[in-house]
Amino acid sequence: MPAAKQFQVTFDCAEPERVARFWCEVLGYELHESGVVCADPTGVGPRLYFQRVPEGKVVKNRVHLCVRVGTGLVGAERLAALEAECARLVPLGAVRYQLLVADEENESCLVMQDIEGNEFCLD
Repeated sequence: MPAAKQFQVTFDCAEPERVARFWCEVLGYELHESGVVCADPTGVGPRLYFQRVPEGKVVKNRVHLCVRVGTGLVGAERLAALEAECARLVPLGAVRYQLLVADEENESCLVMQDIEGNEFCLD
C-alpha cells in the first residue's frame, strides 16, 4: 500500500473566512473554495482548511504550526528574524505570547496566537 504523500491541516474556528485570510497572509498562500481553503501557490506546502464549529477554543492546541523564519540562524541573528516576522504579523491580528530563549537543546522560538487564539510558533 502506498504511503500518503499529501496532507491537509484542518482548523476548527468560529469565523473560517477571517482565519483563512489571516493564514494566507502569514504564509503567502492563496485563498480558494469559498474563502475557507488556503493553498500554497507552489503546490509544495500543505493545504489548510478552516471549518466552522459552534464551540470556542478552550485549552492549548495539541497540534500547532511552526512558521520557519529563523532556519539556519542562531543567537542574535535568529532573534532579529523572529522579531521582524512578529512585527509583520501583529498588525494582521496575531498576538505575541511568549519568547522561548535558546537552551542546550533548542534554538529560540517565539510563541504567538492567531486571530482566534490558536497558538503557533515563529521558529
